[in-house]
Amino acid sequence: MSQDLLPPVAPSVTAELVEALSPRLRKRLDAGIAKLAARPVVREGDTARIAVDDDTDLELHAPGGAVTSADAIRCGCLLAPDCLHRAAAASAAPVAEDTPDSMPAQPTTEGAAQPPDDETAAPAQLAAARAVYDAAAAVLEAGADGSGAVLQAELLRAAHTARLAGLPRVAAAAVSVVNGIRAARSADPAHRLPDLVDALRTVLGMAHRLPFATGPDLAELRGSVRQPYTPDGSLRLYGLFSEPVLTTTGYAGAVTWTADTEGRLYTVSDVAPGGPGRATGAADRAVRIGDTALTHRELSHAGLAVSGATVSPTGRLGAGAGVRAVRASGAAWSAEPLDRLWAVPVAEQVARALGGGGHGLLFLDVTLAGTVREAAGDRLLADCEGRTVRLAVAHDDPALPYRDNLRLLAAARGSRLRVVARLAPGPLPRALLLAAEHPARAGDRVDLGLDRLQHADLPTATTTAAPASAPPVDEAPLHLLRRRVHQAVSGGRRVLGFPGSGAGDGGRLRRVGLATAGDLLGELRSAAADRSRDAFGRLLPADTGRFARAWLAAAVYTGEVERALCAAAWGADAEMVATSR
Repeated sequence: MSQDLLPPVAPSVTAELVEALSPRLRKRLDAGIAKLAARPVVREGDTARIAVDDDTDLELHAPGGAVTSADAIRCGCLLAPDCLHRAAAASAAPVAEDTPDSMPAQPTTEGAAQPPDDETAAPAQLAAARAVYDAAAAVLEAGADGSGAVLQAELLRAAHTARLAGLPRVAAAAVSVVNGIRAARSADPAHRLPDLVDALRTVLGMAHRLPFATGPDLAELRGSVRQPYTPDGSLRLYGLFSEPVLTTTGYAGAVTWTADTEGRLYTVSDVAPGGPGRATGAADRAVRIGDTALTHRELSHAGLAVSGATVSPTGRLGAGAGVRAVRASGAAWSAEPLDRLWAVPVAEQVARALGGGGHGLLFLDVTLAGTVREAAGDRLLADCEGRTVRLAVAHDDPALPYRDNLRLLAAARGSRLRVVARLAPGPLPRALLLAAEHPARAGDRVDLGLDRLQHADLPTATTTAAPASAPPVDEAPLHLLRRRVHQAVSGGRRVLGFPGSGAGDGGRLRRVGLATAGDLLGELRSAAADRSRDAFGRLLPADTGRFARAWLAAAVYTGEVERALCAAAWGADAEMVATSR
């Protein structure tokens, strides 16, 4: 069964079907999902049909593009509607979201009245936040390896409750955790453990903060269901690059980045449920703005004149009926107005990215200097303002050409190129390579996630100079705490509760001056090993709340220290980062 052929299913539907199962069937749910995944599926319009066996079909009806009711999943077996198949299908399908974006919508205060500073969360919101926290803590307790469909459904139910209570941002964060767990358990190439760690830290952090939040802080935590679009008049835009979108949430497509005459960034996106095929094919679809026939691939090199433009707070262009757009000339990266993006000092760009601005994009002038092998794969070394930067692929899916293009660029040692990359926070300067000037054709550029370089595209003569030496990977003792934070998300409490597991790590952290890190690690290990017994020697239920609080404190601390190390690695000081927030 290809998940790409299944329509997305609303979180409430999955939760309802799983909750209706008997305890015996719940124990068999994960096995049922695996069995169903091996069966053929056919998509006909808004209906997906799975052949459960030679005589029985299971149908998912999604007239609006998503399954929004339990009755829309129908099974022809003798036990229906109380069978395992319906819950298994819902659990295997992508999770439906209100918006196609993979990130929660951010609130905007532009043109809206500010909430009173003393406003607090409503009782329903407090209850919903507690439900999300408890469900996320249960997932952390089990880890991704142990978080089967039942735990996922409980978190989806909590997410649905949060959305009904007016907490769409908390709900979206909870759904992102479920998607990350599914990607981890299915060995999806898009899965990255640090991303799942960030997602779990985000949802636990928001649910923990909400009872204490007031005024604007509360409004930020609530978020909004959809990003509001505000009129922005006429815009003259210049294409920068396009990148494929392929998420663990089951969405795929393309996003094209443009800039106006002042250097402000705008995006045009085409993202919908789908897989790698849609991610590569969306680049050749016409952009959804006005009547222009430009494709995303063409827009990345051309320009656009827009009248009646509407823009979201994140810079996404709206496609309303009143928007008009016509093709216009583009600009080279080395010409105005795009040249000003590369004129900003790198340290200032990094500070802006760490502060939450600039979409995390970096515009760098680099000299390619070979490769270095790391545990996560080869990295392309490049000199940037006298600093050695490690450039990595932006996505590991083999259907996308990122990795092949990076290998070819490594052979163009000595080439000086302008590139666009996305900051990858860490103790060493790292970034994910998105687009680059063509290594042999001046003035041309390559979208590294969509275009495929060939050996013929490399310079005919390459320098024979030795590659720049790569600085050793920083083994600052902070990795002792980071490793435990990541291990908990992957394997759950049990991997930290083994006797003698990292017993001396806390002392090592304290000896190098990281006393807080040592204390946090000690509490995390203590919370993991805290299992009391009753008078008969039987284990009592674990204190999931204590373990979740200890993990959250360690995760937040690690994230903040890593941000500081990242800023220092790029030459940006803490004041620059604080100013950019």
